[in-house]
Amino acid sequence: MAARGFRDGVSGTTGFDAVLFLSFGGPDGPDDVRPFLENVTRGRGVPPERLDEVAGHYLHFGGVSPINALNKAMIASIEFELERIGVDLPVYFGNRNWHPMVEDTLGRIRADGHRRVLVFPTSAWGGYSGCRQYDDDIARALSALGADAGDMYLRKLPQYWQHPAMTASWSEAILAAKAVLPEELRDEARLVFTAHSIPLSADRAAGPPADGGQLYSRQVAAASAAAAQAAGFADFDQVWQSRSGPPRIPWLEPDICDHLVTLCERGTRSVIVCPIGFISDHLEVVWDLDNEARDQAQELGLGYARAATVGTDPRFITMVAGLIAEQCNGDVEFRLGMTANGAPCAFGCCEPVKRPVSAERS
Repeated sequence: MAARGFRDGVSGTTGFDAVLFLSFGGPDGPDDVRPFLENVTRGRGVPPERLDEVAGHYLHFGGVSPINALNKAMIASIEFELERIGVDLPVYFGNRNWHPMVEDTLGRIRADGHRRVLVFPTSAWGGYSGCRQYDDDIARALSALGADAGDMYLRKLPQYWQHPAMTASWSEAILAAKAVLPEELRDEARLVFTAHSIPLSADRAAGPPADGGQLYSRQVAAASAAAAQAAGFADFDQVWQSRSGPPRIPWLEPDICDHLVTLCERGTRSVIVCPIGFISDHLEVVWDLDNEARDQAQELGLGYARAATVGTDPRFITMVAGLIAEQCNGDVEFRLGMTANGAPCAFGCCEPVKRPVSAERS
């Protein structure tokens, strides 16, 4: 029999009946690029020239973001795994910034008769962008339903950056990348982890106020240490990528390309770059790492290998299905990131910081 019941401390024992796969979104063609970027940056005062610059990155790939096909492939794999383990829940696809928009998807979920929905966000991390903003998406979608939202309950799954399956997937990807380096460079390769940079003010606001902030950067550091150890590396570097804000606003540093220069000056001959902050090879990964960073490494004469992201790893899919199943199978202990109907998981947790931000990419 399919597993459907769970213990909700607020609402009692009822069954979840659907899953919402919630992501960032990306353009499906050249005509979508500018409207998509305007959705991403609405209200942030981003200058048109910055949008033109980021639009050029998308147009380099035909105006199509890789994230759409990757998400659909993950959804198909999750559906297959849920069926295999006996969890009878349909999986719906919704986005923050492009079609299918989460508001439209939630309307379809309700029209199909579902009321109790588990939400899987395509970010493993804490912080506003990594966690709280997905709560905002849920709240906005419920608001769009109006009076029809009264009988809906959406629970966001907990943060999963520390899950053993993630560590195992990252470590195997690191070793696979090491194997593609020339044999004489493998054992001396420097392991470098990258994640999306955010403003220092946003990192200071990440987490519950009593926790002291910097939840996001602390999580990335801990995940990197665990993955490095599992892959057999005694040392590693943690750097950042995809900064998009104005120079006057301090962001997490160093940038991956700047760090490659530093490594070269230290005598490093090869690097393995692991994009630990991302679950799939979307635009920020393929542009920033497979184009800009790779070109930088080539100019510096560095051997360069980029580890795969975890989204295509069967262990990752099994992990997602397991997170869903454990919510359906009984009492579930609260973990950071678990939220109901868009309310934050703790008072004041990961409050947004007002700041000018340029276009994000996915």
